Amino acid sequence: MDKLGDMASVYEFDPITGNIPATKVEITVSCRTEVIDNTLNPDFVRKYILDYFFEEKQNLRFDLYDVDSKSPDLSKHDFLGQVFCTLGEIVGSPASRLEKPLGHASSETQPNQSALGIAGKKCGTIILSAEELGNCRDSATMQFCANKLDKKDFFGKSDPFMVFYRSNEDGTFTICHKTEVVKNTLNPVWQSFTIPVRALCNGDFDRTIKIEVYDWDRDGSHDFIGEFTTSYRELARGQSQFNVYEVTLLSFSVESECNPSQSTSLHYMNPYQMNAYAMALKAVGEIIQDYDSDKMFPALGFGAKLPPDGRVSHEFPLNGNIENPYCNGIDGILEAYHESLKTVQLYGPTNFAPVVNHVASYAAAVQDGSQYFVLLIITDGVISDMAQTKEAIVNGAKLPMSIIIVGVGQAEFDAMVELDGDDIRISSRGKLAERDIVQFVPFRDYMDRTGNHVLSMARLAKDVLAEIPDQLISYMKSRGVKPNPTPPPYTPPGHTHHTQI
Repeated sequence: MDKLGDMASVYEFDPITGNIPATKVEITVSCRTEVIDNTLNPDFVRKYILDYFFEEKQNLRFDLYDVDSKSPDLSKHDFLGQVFCTLGEIVGSPASRLEKPLGHASSETQPNQSALGIAGKKCGTIILSAEELGNCRDSATMQFCANKLDKKDFFGKSDPFMVFYRSNEDGTFTICHKTEVVKNTLNPVWQSFTIPVRALCNGDFDRTIKIEVYDWDRDGSHDFIGEFTTSYRELARGQSQFNVYEVTLLSFSVESECNPSQSTSLHYMNPYQMNAYAMALKAVGEIIQDYDSDKMFPALGFGAKLPPDGRVSHEFPLNGNIENPYCNGIDGILEAYHESLKTVQLYGPTNFAPVVNHVASYAAAVQDGSQYFVLLIITDGVISDMAQTKEAIVNGAKLPMSIIIVGVGQAEFDAMVELDGDDIRISSRGKLAERDIVQFVPFRDYMDRTGNHVLSMARLAKDVLAEIPDQLISYMKSRGVKPNPTPPPYTPPGHTHHTQI
C-alpha cells in the first residue's frame, strides 16, 4: 500500500484493512489484516487463500481504517477509503499485481467499480497481488541468531527484528514473515517459527528469498541494519557453513511431503513395500489390462520440473520418451514411475486438464465403437485447474472414454467428489456432461486394518471398476453401436452342422 492520506499524525496512524467480502456461490467472507503502527506505507504480512474460479465473477471490496483503539468495532476507527475489484482483475493484471487509487464510499458506487474519491484530495493507492499456490506441503521450522549487529540507538543497543520476502516473477518482492523484536542487544536470538514452504517460495526451491534486518523504533521509522539473500534449497542444508550470512542460522528442520526420498512423502519408495501410488496402480491396472490386446499403455505424469532445464510440465511421459510414451504392462509402468521419481522434481501447480485432453484426443479419433479408453488418475487431492478440468470432462463425456480417480493420502477430496458427479452431474459453462464418466474413490477407505495390502488392493479394484461396464454400454447405446453378431459354432471339416427345432 502506498501513500495513504494523512488523516492522523504520523505518530498516531495505525492502518488496518478489513471487511473484504468475496462472492463465491453467494458466500460472504470477511477478513482483517494485522495492524501496522505509525506508517503511511504499510506492507501487510498476513495473506489470504481464496478459491479462484475462472468462470465466475468474484467481487472483492477492500476497506482501510486508521486504528485509534483496541476496539474490534470498525465504526470506532477513522475510515480512510475503499476499493472495489474482482479476483479476476488481480489475477489477470501484469504479474498478477493490481494498483488502484483509494476512494471514499459512495452510495452510487457499483460493486465492480473503484470507489469515488474526494475532489482535490489524494487518498493513496492500494496494491493487490496474487499468486497461484503450488501443491508443495512442506513446512519449515527455523531459528536464527545474529552476531555483532550495527548499533543504531544513541542511548542503547539495537532492537533488531527480521523481515522475510519471497521474490516474484517480475523481480519484485512480497513480504511473507516478520519475526518478533528482541530488545536492546547486538547479538539477538530470535524465537523459532514454523512457516509453509510455499509462503517462502511457493514450492520453487531455487527462488530467491531476501531477508532484511531492522532496528525497531517506536515511531515506525525503523532503521535498516542490513540484508542478505538465500534460497530454500540452501536453507534446507540446515546448520552448516552454507547458512552463515550476516545472520547465522541456528537450526532448521523441514517436514516434507514433496520430496520422494523422505519417508513422509506419499511417493516414498520403501524397499520393503509399495507406496500408495504404486498399490493403486497395480490394483486397478492388473485387472483392466486383461481387456487390452497388446498390453502396451501410455503412462503420463503431471506436476513436475523436467531435466535438464527445469521446465514445468503437466503432461510428460513417465519413461522419458515423448515419441513413444508406451510402457509394457503394469510392471513396465511401475518401473517407469520409479525411475521418473529419480529424475524429475515434483512441482505445482497440479493440473488435470492436459492429461484428460491428451486421452480425449485419442478417443476422438476412434468413435466407431471398436475401442474404449480408460484413464486412471492417482492423486493426493490437490487440483489447480478445476474449471479447465471440468470443461475437459464435459467434452470427454461425448467420447468413448472413462476416468478413474484414486485419491491417496489423508487430504480432503472435496474437489474429486465434485468431479465424480454421482450426486450432481458435472457441468461447465452452463453445459451438463452428456453422461457420467468419472469414478472417484479414496484409497484410505479400503486399507485393511490388519495391514493386508493384497486385500486392500482387491477391495479398491472391485469398487473403482464397478461403473466402467455401464459407462461403456451407455456410450455405445447413445451412438447406436451394437455388439458384433455371435460367430457360428465351430464345425470340423467334413462334418455338417445340424440344428434341431
